[in-house]
This record gives sequence, structure tokens and C-alpha cells, in this order.
Amino acid sequence: MKQFGVLFATTVVGLALVAQVSSAAAPSCPEPYGEQAYLHPDHCDQFFLCTNGTLTLETCENGLLFDGKGAVHNHCNYNWAVECGARKFATDQTPLSTPGCEYLFGIYPDAAECSTSYHKCAFGEVHQELCEAGLVYDHRIHGCNWPDQLLEQCNPEAVVGFKCPQSVPSGTVAARFWPYPRFPVPNDCHRLITCVDGH
Repeated sequence: MKQFGVLFATTVVGLALVAQVSSAAAPSCPEPYGEQAYLHPDHCDQFFLCTNGTLTLETCENGLLFDGKGAVHNHCNYNWAVECGARKFATDQTPLSTPGCEYLFGIYPDAAECSTSYHKCAFGEVHQELCEAGLVYDHRIHGCNWPDQLLEQCNPEAVVGFKCPQSVPSGTVAARFWPYPRFPVPNDCHRLITCVDGH
């Protein structure tokens, strides 16, 4: 309910700003100090920015949209993370591609399936990112995930470098955790391998 109240208040302030912008009177910001970003009621790729009392209309970079909930660059978020609803686009949303980047801003899988890395594009420049040890890139969530969540395209044993046994001898440390036995990672006392459903 609290989030709805904030969103409602932001929308009301944004609508008030639109009314001011379209009127003959000089527009003003609701807050005289600081920086606040407000949803544009008609356009998903634009927003209003108040900086120390000065109102400007801003446009998100290629591959980014505005919803006021997250920010990758200049108050805008990845296009797949924003729900536009009835709001339209003020600018052409054709991807401005560069080698390795569909849009100037985005997160994309590496060419290989079940990859332990992915690439992030910012201003059309590719930056390779590595998943934490034991995780692989999952295009469905645009981030890293456990390989057993991607069995249709991923072999968890190949990623982790460990084959889970079908049974564990009683009396062993791993047996204490059955049905999810745990095994040490060689040369790493900070991590364990946990087997779930044989993976």
C-alpha cells in the first residue's frame, strides 16, 4: 500500500507538471532543492526532471525506458524491466546496434548456452560480466542463476565440475544432510556443493 501511495503521489505530481508545461505560465517544480524525476503520463521513454527547482523534459537512451522504479542510467531502466501500460513512445525505438549490442544499453547472453558469463552494454560498448562461481547466465531473468534451473540447456555437472552421487554412505558428513547432501569444494573452504534431485 505504501508503494501504491508513492506511485500515486508521483503520478499526481507528474500530471501537475504536464499541466504546467502545457500552460502559458512558467512551469515550476514541486520541490525547490534536490533532484526529482517524475513519470511522463503519455511517453514511456521520457520523464520530467526537476533539479534545484528547474524543470526539464528528459529522454531515455536507446534501450532504456522510464517507470520511476529502477535506474541504469539517468533515471531510466532496461526496456525489458519497464511496464509501459498505455504510455507510448516519443522517440523511435529501433535498436541502435553496435557489435555485441542490440541496443546501446542492455544485458545480453554470450554466444554459448550455459555460459558462466554475459555481456552488459553501456553507450554501445560491450563489457563482459562473470557470474559468481557455480552460476550461469539465464536469459529469462537477465542475470545469473543456478544451472539446475536450466536443465533443458545446461549440464550442472559440467558447470560445477562435480557429479552428484546417487547414494551416500551412512555415517559420512554428506549423509547428515540427506536428501540434499553437501560436499566440499576442493581448495575452497568457503563454499559447498549441494546436490538437489541428483544435480
